Amino acid sequence: MGFLGEEIKKLGFGLMRLPMVGEEVDLEQTGQMVDLFLAGGFTYFDTAYGYLDGKSEAAVKRVLVDRHPREKFQLATKLPAWTAAGGEEAKKMFWTSLARTGAGYFDFYLLHYLSVYRTHFFDDFGIWEFLEERKREGLIGHLGFSAHATAAYLDEVLTKHPGMEFVQLQINYADWESGIIQSRGCYEVARRHGKPIVVMEPVKGGTLSPPRLPREALAVLSEANPELSAASWAIRFAASLEGVITVLSGMSTLEQMKDNLSYMSRFRPLSGEERSVVERARAELAKIPQIPCTDCKYCERECPGNVAIPGAFLIMNDYLVHHDLEKAKGSYFWEIFSKAKASACVKCGRCEAVCPQGIGVVEELGKVAKLLEG
Repeated sequence: MGFLGEEIKKLGFGLMRLPMVGEEVDLEQTGQMVDLFLAGGFTYFDTAYGYLDGKSEAAVKRVLVDRHPREKFQLATKLPAWTAAGGEEAKKMFWTSLARTGAGYFDFYLLHYLSVYRTHFFDDFGIWEFLEERKREGLIGHLGFSAHATAAYLDEVLTKHPGMEFVQLQINYADWESGIIQSRGCYEVARRHGKPIVVMEPVKGGTLSPPRLPREALAVLSEANPELSAASWAIRFAASLEGVITVLSGMSTLEQMKDNLSYMSRFRPLSGEERSVVERARAELAKIPQIPCTDCKYCERECPGNVAIPGAFLIMNDYLVHHDLEKAKGSYFWEIFSKAKASACVKCGRCEAVCPQGIGVVEELGKVAKLLEG
């Protein structure tokens, strides 16, 4: 017996990290990426109400909906009720997304980012029932949710809401055994509940690909097959799991698109030997202490002091891997040129409340300040 979305190819286009020209989406390059993606037989596009402050959904209309037959692709978007002041504002997000994209309906629709701190907004505002009604009207094809949560909490939500048709989870080989992200545990919970999975963060915000992938882990992959990109190992790891609808890649350049299509057009699951290679790379990663930031920028939007949180963490991780303090301090100077430095943190904790990775942001900023501002 098959599962929902089994016929969809295993590479999805995540529209969170689109190429930009200044503050605007590079529509020309994004359009070329969309055309290549569809020409390769791939059809799943994923955006969200809040991605790029709404510019992602607007770009969907320009580069996808207005240029390609609606029946030739699946479009998914998400509703972040936790950003709304009340139920009416939260429900309005659905209609705004529908208008922005011009899609007419959504093939897949998600309650965005369920967690122990955020799910209550969807309960309080009646969003579960609201979206079920939109589904009955034919405006939603399949209804599910994305979650950054422990396996135990995911089990609790799925038990309470058995009508959800699919889940979107952060799964990658670096987080597979993580006690915080719990990729394996969440995957196994979803499987026990019979829910197919859309994978997000397979390359962990680019950290499983150069230049952010530590050279020790990269050496393991390159020695096994120097012709394959590091990203290909990460995406194929996730796509090889049973019950996966598709694996979202947040591609930012035409080159990334071409690379992904080069190995996913004729996708083959990892062999036993290849799984051993990935496990060795994961073991090398585990030896290097790094801040598990994926540059989602949720913290930056919440920060009252405009602290350069993701940028500071990226520079700190580069230092932890390469131990070049002079380079790190130089990079840090330019990173905070138009933002506030780490020592400006007022320790309000709003960043930690929204971090999908469970990072102790305040503590880590203190380390950044001590090392790079001294």
